[in-house]
Parts: sequence; C-alpha cells; structure tokens
Amino acid sequence: MKTEYDLIVVGAGFAGSLMSMIAKRIGLSVLLLERGKHPRFAIGESTSPLTNLLIEELSLRYDLPGILPIAQYGDWQEKLPHLACGLKRGFTYLQQEAGKTYEMRPDRSNQLLVSASPNDRTADTHWFRAEVDAHFAEQAVITGVDYFDETCVIVHSLDSSGVELSCGREGKFFTTTGKFLIDATGKRGYLHRALKLKEVPLAGMPRTHSLFSHFRGVKRCDEMSEYRSEETAPYPMDDAALHHVFDGGWMWVLRFNNGITSAGVSVTEEFAAEIKLHEKEGAWSRFMERFPTIGKQFSEAIAVQPFYYSEGLSFRCEKVVGEGWAMLPSAAAFVDPLFSTGFPLTLLGVQRLANILVSSWGKSDFSARLQEYERITFEEADWTAKFIGGCFSSFPRFSQFAAFSMFYFAAASFSEMTRRLDRRKLVSRFLAADRPEFANGLRGELERLAAPACDDSSLYEGVRNSIANMNVAGLCKPENRNWYGADLQDVVDASHLLEYDACDLQRILKEATWAQ
Repeated sequence: MKTEYDLIVVGAGFAGSLMSMIAKRIGLSVLLLERGKHPRFAIGESTSPLTNLLIEELSLRYDLPGILPIAQYGDWQEKLPHLACGLKRGFTYLQQEAGKTYEMRPDRSNQLLVSASPNDRTADTHWFRAEVDAHFAEQAVITGVDYFDETCVIVHSLDSSGVELSCGREGKFFTTTGKFLIDATGKRGYLHRALKLKEVPLAGMPRTHSLFSHFRGVKRCDEMSEYRSEETAPYPMDDAALHHVFDGGWMWVLRFNNGITSAGVSVTEEFAAEIKLHEKEGAWSRFMERFPTIGKQFSEAIAVQPFYYSEGLSFRCEKVVGEGWAMLPSAAAFVDPLFSTGFPLTLLGVQRLANILVSSWGKSDFSARLQEYERITFEEADWTAKFIGGCFSSFPRFSQFAAFSMFYFAAASFSEMTRRLDRRKLVSRFLAADRPEFANGLRGELERLAAPACDDSSLYEGVRNSIANMNVAGLCKPENRNWYGADLQDVVDASHLLEYDACDLQRILKEATWAQ
C-alpha cells in the first residue's frame, strides 16, 4: 500500500465510501479505513425524494455507474436485484392511543398518507444497510480507493500540514499520512472521541431514547381489519415509511424485500423511563402491551437481531471542521429518524465537500470554504432539530402533528422540483431555511404549538399560509382528508411558484422520464 495520501476517509458506511469515490474521481489519492467489516448491521434505512435525487446527481457528475441504480426502486430491482431493499411509495402515519384498539375514522383524522412517487418504478427505497453499505465499499475499491477494514486507527498528529495515523490490522501495524482527513463514522464518532470534542445540545429538541431491531413475521397493516377502508388509498400504506405516532414519541416500521422488517421507537426521556426502555426486550414487550393494535401487528414477529438501545439519540458536536480535518454531517450532528432527514443532510454535506475539493483543493481559500461548510452544517442541523422538536410537542394531538408536518412535505417537494427544473436559486438550504416567509412561518407555528391552549384550526391556517409560496404538491386541502397522492397537475397549477409558464411546465413534465 501507499504510505502517503491526499485524503484519508475514516468510516466505510455508504457516505464515507461515496466521499472516497468522489475524491478518487477528481484525481486525489484516497485511503478508506473501517473499524468493522462488511456486511454489518446499521440503522438509518429510509430514503426520500431528495436523497435519491442527490444520489443521482452525484453518480452522474462523478461517473459512478455502480451506485446510480440505487436512486430509484425500478432501476434497483432491474440492475441490483441481489441487494435487499424496500419499496417506499410515501410516508404513512397512524395515531395510536395507549390501551385502545385502533379504529379508522371516517374523516381519516387519525391517519396521514403522503405520496412521494406516482408509481413503484420511480419510488424511493428502504436500504438494507448491511448489503447496501457493503456495495458502496466494493464500488470504492473498484473506483481505485485503497480500502482497509478491521483497522484500529490512532491519530499521531492532525493540523494544517496534514495528518499522521498509526493503524493496526490483523496484528500488524503501519503508519500513513495524508493531507486531509474526513470523518464519516457517524454520531459520537472517531474524531469526536479522538480529539475529545464537546457535545452541544440541539436547541428545541427534547432528549430522546431509542430501541430497535430487525424482525421476521411482522404483519402488514393493510391486511389487518383495523386499517381496512372501502376507499382506495394513494398507495398501499405498508409500501412506505410506516409510522405509529403516540403521546411521547413514535415508531417506525420499514419492510425489506428479503422478508425482514426494521422496527424501532424514538421516545422522550419521560416515556423511556416509564416503560424502562433500557431493559430492551422487556421494554419492547411492555410497549406492545400498551398499544394493542401494534401488539397485534407484531404478535408473530421474531427478532433476528439483538435489541439495540440508544440513550441520548440526538447529538451535536461543537465543531465540524478543524486544521486538517472535516466531519460529514452524519458525524457532526444527528437529530432523529423522523421524516428520514439523516440521508439528505448527509448527502448534501458530501456534495458540498466535493465542491470544495474540486474548486479549492490546494488553494488559499480552502480553509475559508470549510468554515462556510461548518456554518451551513450547523444551521441545517439546528433548523431540523427545531422542526422535529415541534413534531414531538404535537404528538399528543394528531391533528396538530398532521398540520405541522406539512412544513416538511412542502419544503421537500419544492426542493425536489427546483432541482429537477433547474430553479435551484429558489431554495438552497434543507427544509427551506433560506426562504424567509416559510422560515418565519415555521417559527411562528412553533410558538403556537408551545402555547398552553393551541387551537387546531388556527394552527392549520397558519401552516397553510406559511407554505403557500412553496406548495407545489397540493397540500393542506381539507377535501383530501389527510390522503395526498402524487399528482403532477398540482405542480402545473403551482407553476408560477417555480417561475414557469404553466403550458411550458406541462410540456416539460410530459417529456421528463422522472415524471412518468
């Protein structure tokens, strides 16, 4: 192996492998180091339209054909069928009440379905991370990255002149140097520990705890009598990121096409203490007893992984960059799995770091560009935490959660369309933090949620008005009764928000392969 590299990436999850591939493609020598060995269990499994659009953009720009099929379900099934994944047509939310059996209300006020794609072929996915992360690492090697797994890494020096590492693998030790290091090891990861960096609370986000595993034998909700409807839903409710929402937190249920289902809960500290979440399997049983219809869904389920307990789920490091190093957003901060925000935040960071490497590597503005990267990373993490914190405060009243969640879906759909239609100038930050009317509206509704007596109708109207200048998905229509399909006519009707003539936009959408 070489002993000197331009770039050293620590952590060979999908993001670290992708970062190393991009650096190699732009002409840098790259070393990728991994403490574990693929395949390995990992959490963070559900994508979104922005996630897959970023995968597409990065793979096309940097000539990475081995990961391009992952950008949508149809291509994945055709070209990478050996990798397990799940079909995600949208986001499903079901209100659960302690001690009560779920009963679907005629007005659908205790559920919310929001489509993310019009069909299976163009749909988003759930990643079976053990196989997908291994695929990314394999692609890194194919690209020419030097890769070593099962490697212990110790920093000898890390400053503006570069990095020197001592590495141990299979009883042997070697020293390597690099001009720059990127940490892709996730929250409370390698540099956070090695540099003894401080942890900073995420403002507005409650302290949360999580318990999760993988299962076989989980029943589909749409096959249970409690959830059946005579009306046709926008998509089968289980072909989605399915969420059970309750006072104190929420539960995810993600189905893969290999018969395994990922499931777990993210709950407040008070809820975690009440059911003794740290007792893992015992707590899981108590949770199932508390919510009878969830218990019925998992009555025949068998865990195929140990139960993992995470105390203090949210995290923010005091720094993102330093002399000779930078963290990916996933190593710098983590908020919560709700709304699948981790993937796009991380990939936006990969894209921004890639742009810096392309335009400023070896130049005088490299350090200044990294400082700007840190600022944006913190801004987006803090902004996401404010929104997710608001969701947690709205969980006790599902109608408030359904209304407040429209901020996410408006921002996500608008951001996707601006990228698809070459209107990126209209929004550049995650969750539209750079759109003043939208951002001010979200802050205002957060204050309304915090009021002792938050009025449902006032909240709904406040959200609808706040998203009006970005609503290209037909959201906040009372006649939809919490079911939102993927209808491109909504985009055409809102063409002026995207600075398009309606007829021109209709023609573009008719011809675009991604819109079919």
